[in-house]
Amino acid sequence: MSKQIGVPSGLVVVGGAAAFVLAWSSGFTLAALATVDVPATTLLVWRFAPLALVLLVATGLRGGLRAVTRGDLGQQAVVGLLAQFGYCVFVYAAVAAGVATGTTALVDAVQPLVVATLVGPLLGLRVRGGQWAGLALGALGVVLVVGSQLGDSSAAPVAYVLPALAMACLVAGTLVERRAPVRLPVLTTLTLHVSVTALALVVLAVATGTLRPPLDASFWLAALLAAALPTLAAYGLYWWLLRRLGVTAVNALLFLVAPTTALTGALLLGEPFSLATLGGFALSAAGSALVLGGERGRRGAAPEEPSPGARPAPPSPAVHRR
Repeated sequence: MSKQIGVPSGLVVVGGAAAFVLAWSSGFTLAALATVDVPATTLLVWRFAPLALVLLVATGLRGGLRAVTRGDLGQQAVVGLLAQFGYCVFVYAAVAAGVATGTTALVDAVQPLVVATLVGPLLGLRVRGGQWAGLALGALGVVLVVGSQLGDSSAAPVAYVLPALAMACLVAGTLVERRAPVRLPVLTTLTLHVSVTALALVVLAVATGTLRPPLDASFWLAALLAAALPTLAAYGLYWWLLRRLGVTAVNALLFLVAPTTALTGALLLGEPFSLATLGGFALSAAGSALVLGGERGRRGAAPEEPSPGARPAPPSPAVHRR
């Protein structure tokens, strides 16, 4: 019998959380590997634009766009521009500027502390003492994992502002989404976010003269992987888990992204890897477990996922308050 973590099908959620960590981590590695000879905006355009067309067709055939109002579209456009367009552009810019992938993930991993600080006054939710301890423990693990990379980076000091801006965009997009009066199906939400992001990237690529893609197969393989893993899988799981575990618990999973990124960076990019990485893995895992355990104690049964096209009654701003 599977052990529940505050929601039905607990093992499914645990598997989704693990897949989320791996898929989100892949975005940093792909950004470093695929933009050596290609501008970041070129890869981003061809990562998002074809996927937007596929999602629009798939969601349209399922009827997921029929119930989307202008208000929904405007709000989800803001979320998409923050959580996808802004986040990805700043992450790719940081990696292109020479910031190590593990260091970029480290700055992103500070997000749970920011969210935990803001979640109370903005969403009406309380972060428990054990969860604060877990967040602090996870942060310590992240620092241990990527601390050795800071001294080996050739990036200019100002480049470290870029991953901080990426983190700020994702935090803002997450908080805007959590205050939405209507919960659209995950597929519809992802379709709107990807479509808005693709449109913004096309405008940016045209303005910078980087729209035309190269013809070599390696570029298209990188674009396909980037569309499938850090876009479709990672963002889809992010919003799916957000509705089942809560904002604090899901953001705590980002603690595990930094050590995972450091490991893949060591294997594929030759970035530093030491015993501190192993200790960081353990601390990050323990911290995430504390946060998830606190979320389990606070939450009852998870809200059911709305069927495609369904529009639930508008909840209060703190829609997931228990």
